[in-house]
Amino acid sequence: MNNLNRKTANVKTYTERIIQFGEGNFLRAFADWMIHEMNKQAHFDAGVVAVQPIDQGLIKMLNDQDGLYTLYLNGIKNGKAISEHEIIDCIQRGINPYENYADYLANAENPDLRFVISNTTEAGIAYNANDKLEDAPQSSFPGKLTALLYKRFQTFGAASDKGLIVIPCELIDRNGDNLKKIILQYAEDWNLGADFVEWINDDNIFCNTLVDRIVPGYPRDKMDAITKELGYKDNLVVEGEQFHLWVIEGPEAVKEELPAEACGLNIVFTDNMEPYRTRKVRILNGAHTSLVPVGYLYGIDRVRESLEDEVVGGFLRDAIFNEICPTLDLPEDELNQFANDVIDRFRNPYLEHALISISLNSTSKYKTRVLPSVLEYIKRKGELPQRLLFSLAALIAFYKGERNGEAIPLKDDQSALDFFKTQWAAGNIADVAKATLQNQDFWGVDLTQFEGLLETVTTNLENIVNNGMQAALQDFSK
Repeated sequence: MNNLNRKTANVKTYTERIIQFGEGNFLRAFADWMIHEMNKQAHFDAGVVAVQPIDQGLIKMLNDQDGLYTLYLNGIKNGKAISEHEIIDCIQRGINPYENYADYLANAENPDLRFVISNTTEAGIAYNANDKLEDAPQSSFPGKLTALLYKRFQTFGAASDKGLIVIPCELIDRNGDNLKKIILQYAEDWNLGADFVEWINDDNIFCNTLVDRIVPGYPRDKMDAITKELGYKDNLVVEGEQFHLWVIEGPEAVKEELPAEACGLNIVFTDNMEPYRTRKVRILNGAHTSLVPVGYLYGIDRVRESLEDEVVGGFLRDAIFNEICPTLDLPEDELNQFANDVIDRFRNPYLEHALISISLNSTSKYKTRVLPSVLEYIKRKGELPQRLLFSLAALIAFYKGERNGEAIPLKDDQSALDFFKTQWAAGNIADVAKATLQNQDFWGVDLTQFEGLLETVTTNLENIVNNGMQAALQDFSK
């Protein structure tokens, strides 16, 4: 059986226009797949040079396969469960700067280079005061990128058309702004000069982004069957879900250079990404957090099974469409489309998300993901969001730590666990509800100040504890 490489696969070669920091599963299943689609459908002609951002990584394995790998996309697509796979060929080569720094820095001299993409984990966009220009390489990703940009600045004499579009994918707020700030700090530390700083500010574009695709990664437990299906050996198979979203905040020029629309890709170009971040947190993350205590106490263990249950699934859909979406400011059709996509993602038969595994730190998650919808709903509607508050009651019951006589493996800050242990030890349900709602360490506000909220949560909590979640939810849903 052949190994996957450019001698055994019928693939194309592209002009190296993108340097990519990171060669892991996420970028290969997300950004590289989109580049592949733009190459295939819109003649983008963009080859990727993948750079290993730390001294341990996959570059040797990637080079052994000439940059090729197979991507499986599994999930709900156009209403149907679909698994499809394809060889992704946009990565032309990989570089380990810890073994060959000169090859890495030589990319700065490539006149065709236009884009920088990165995913170096949340800790990757960080300043290291010990980094120096003469290091080979610098330890931090921003240090390596600064050295590359400075080399490019020198090579092309500060030419304005040789600046780069930088599109980081790290999961931190304002990732592009933070990366640029660190690069400017290195420019000062390393005395790179006012002209270089001016070139960075005027001729390079740093985008802020929001990325969204679940990437389970390498399907180790299924590789025998996958290899048999493929008919070749691939050590870099990666799995991702069908859904994808890439929100890129930047000037119109970025949209003009990336032919995403022509390919039907779910890439949103905007001058303000905050509404999209809010949408994701409120709908996707908020729905997850709202579901966990309800579904788990109902006796369901997985997200998909929760959506398939008529009562639990109906409860969550109503919460999303009737209580979360009305608190957001994007167009209604966009919100409904995203909400339906979220439901399809939860229903994905190829992914098994255990409710208990996403229950970690549920109190702080409710505060950041659900409570803003509760407060905004009250503000806009002048009434209480009944389903989101039922979920809050379920959360309090969840922290009682018991389901059908068995202990729930609660995971949260110790202070939160101690609080609920003390409250439930006293045993009075109404007192537990009141103390929890008044706990400003949890919510940042005394929730009992909102008219009717204490009574609503207390009634639901008493029903859940005394009669069980199934009876309580069925009674609530009548």
